[in-house]
Amino acid sequence: MTDRVTVHVHEGVADVRLNRPDKLNALDIATFEALAETGDALAADPSVRAVVLSGEGRAFCAGLDFANFAAMAGDGPSGGDSGSGGQRFKRLLSDITDREPGRITNLGQQAVHTWHELPQPVIAAVHGHALGGGFQIALGADIRIVAPDAKLSVLEIRWGLVPDMTGTAALMRLVGEDVAKELTFTGRMVGGDEAVRLGLATRTADDPRAAATELAREIAGKSPDAIRAAKRLLNRAAEGGDLAGQYLEESRELGALRGSPNQAEAVRAYFEKRPPAFTDPA
Repeated sequence: MTDRVTVHVHEGVADVRLNRPDKLNALDIATFEALAETGDALAADPSVRAVVLSGEGRAFCAGLDFANFAAMAGDGPSGGDSGSGGQRFKRLLSDITDREPGRITNLGQQAVHTWHELPQPVIAAVHGHALGGGFQIALGADIRIVAPDAKLSVLEIRWGLVPDMTGTAALMRLVGEDVAKELTFTGRMVGGDEAVRLGLATRTADDPRAAATELAREIAGKSPDAIRAAKRLLNRAAEGGDLAGQYLEESRELGALRGSPNQAEAVRAYFEKRPPAFTDPA
């Protein structure tokens, strides 16, 4: 793990925090790696009975780091790191359909799916912005407690992309087909209260981290065997279809979109502050 993610365990509760407050906890390669590694470490720690996942500073997570996105669009360096940075960036993006060894996910997906597959319950405490990939990380948790003034969005459409970090599966489980499509097609912002009404969040709290910690402590006081069994059963019931196929299809769609004319136009139009001029599909 790196300093991108901090972990403190107390009385069975793991306090996990995204730790780039100066960047609104935006996602870079090191953060993806740290999230996946943190999930693996917590899964192997029997003393952890519940997890609280939050972000330091003013936001939960503002989405993909700009430097990484510029590299993804072919306009910048390999993810902001020198030396091994190019190989790390290639691992995430150059062949996005590649699965992580022994997993049904690629690296970006695993940063989210790790919370879904973790045997312990995970509670996301969301404040400020949870956008794009940051929103999908919150969706990977079992329970989401959000601030009333939080801002959540399936923001990928702004860049001419699709949710690519397990978000399509999570949205369908939580809100159903029509709402999932509306949020994905528009990328509109959703506040905390609406998120609860739609099923994106469990409940609101003025201090989401404090509320999530209180709930985690309550869960940690229950039988860990029963809690883990309940999570396994509920996950299986919610998943229904072929999850591996769903994740692979996300990657295929993203691979086809990345660097395409309309995707590049979405990026240019946003930063040039003008309406995009998209080309209709052939």
